[in-house]
Amino acid sequence: MSILLVGISHRSAPVPVLEKVAVTEDDRPKLIDRLLESQHVSEAMIVSTCNRVEVYAVVDAFHGGLAEIGDLLATHSGLPLPELTKHAYVRYSEAAAEHLFAVASGLDSMVIGEQQVLSQIRAAYAASDAQQAAGRTLHELAQNALRVGKRVHSETGIDRAGASVVSVALDRARAVLGELTGRTAVVIGAGAMGGLSVAHLARAGVGRIVVVNRTLERAQRLAHTAESMHGAVASARELSDLVAVLADADIVVTSTGAVGSVVTLADAHRALNLSRAGHRMVICDLGLPRDVDPAVAGLPDITVIDMETLQRDPAAGAAADDTTAARSIVAAELAKYLAGQRVAEVTPTVAALRQRAADVVEAELMRLESRLPDLADPEREEVARTVRRVVDKLLHAPTVRVKQLASAPGGGSYAEALRELFELKPGAAQAVTAPTEVGPVDDFADEGRGAVS
Repeated sequence: MSILLVGISHRSAPVPVLEKVAVTEDDRPKLIDRLLESQHVSEAMIVSTCNRVEVYAVVDAFHGGLAEIGDLLATHSGLPLPELTKHAYVRYSEAAAEHLFAVASGLDSMVIGEQQVLSQIRAAYAASDAQQAAGRTLHELAQNALRVGKRVHSETGIDRAGASVVSVALDRARAVLGELTGRTAVVIGAGAMGGLSVAHLARAGVGRIVVVNRTLERAQRLAHTAESMHGAVASARELSDLVAVLADADIVVTSTGAVGSVVTLADAHRALNLSRAGHRMVICDLGLPRDVDPAVAGLPDITVIDMETLQRDPAAGAAADDTTAARSIVAAELAKYLAGQRVAEVTPTVAALRQRAADVVEAELMRLESRLPDLADPEREEVARTVRRVVDKLLHAPTVRVKQLASAPGGGSYAEALRELFELKPGAAQAVTAPTEVGPVDDFADEGRGAVS
């Protein structure tokens, strides 16, 4: 079983394609269920952020798993499979792990070093775990990726130039409005991105924050957080009050994950009619799919900053030295993770060898019992201890050494040699029986590792 990644991100696709592929919180459970129903997928996790959708699956066959995931994404997005394939990237086995470690570290983000992706990976794993879709393989992959991401952020300055897409969007807003101190801000959406927006706006010194959400209770919780944790003056409104709220807004940040426009052209028109003459408004549309009708950008006195704009922003990069340091950490952690995985793969062989030895010892002691029935118990126990001690000493060096050798690339060949020499059936130590009853050796040939294009 190996890890297969199929993804589409801001690096591989334009925003209109990303909007169609976007996976909402409501979509994710249904898509994971469909993946688990597939013939070749045994574990599945979907990482969905404002600029990427990535499916991580444990598959028993590369081509079969790739076809099933491709069909799923094509059906979900409504894009023909050939069109989807033009924008997708595929990573397999070691390359899939390397990619997730880089994503968790902020190295693959639109804004290099942004930390929000860590919570999004954590949410993706939690969702899969809740559906019992994450087994040992994805559990270890996700937990290691989260640990690597935390290490990169704590040991490098990769996020010093801007921690998120939000910070870059607000810098763009300042270029239009000037300083944000004392201004009125509206945050549409009370999810993770909404919380991040509130924190950044409060630090920017805005005079008032209004949180708008379809569910008023969630908006109230975020507004309370803005006041209690960030010292902002904040209030909550329902989405039905959006036009009136927009009329007083200087800056709007929206990221809801909704399908369809949240801010329509009609809403923007009515808000302009209600606002004071010459009032300028900047709308930062961070949603995928986009939350703001594209036609709104053509209205006077309204500037729309969307994900396509942010993709071209030169501020979306980190210092070269910090990026290099982060990549070095990812490479070291990847080597450690892969070594651990290779050792785990050889463990069943070691267990089978020890079980085989134990079975042989027990068989020989039973034979001794039948040949020397009058042997006194103390002598019989001493013989048994001696035989077991001899076998343990003989096995100690090869079993320790094979684990050491297995941790290096290509180390699986040593375990394979053990299986061939001792006629072991890997992965099922409990099934090891007498030599005459052992079935054919399973094929444990090392599958190809690396990127597949």
